[in-house]
Amino acid sequence: MSRPSKRKFYRTVIQIEILSEEPYEGDDLENILYDITDGDCSGQISDVVRNEVKNGKEMAGLLIAQGSDPEFFQINEDGDETEET
Repeated sequence: MSRPSKRKFYRTVIQIEILSEEPYEGDDLENILYDITDGDCSGQISDVVRNEVKNGKEMAGLLIAQGSDPEFFQINEDGDETEET
């Protein structure tokens, strides 16, 4: 029998602004970091959301929206625990 998760989960969203002379095609974080620190681009990293508290159901929805599985945090699609924690 599943039970609602009483754990807290956290959501952080970080935005990267890149300024370049040519259209920017990078999407790998390691390359983006190089491009804005040592490469030919200017960049700014800023917090959009930092450590926003989410319950199990909210986190399950966020995981699904990312194409991940709620099982990543041992919860189901309803945010209920799937294992003893």
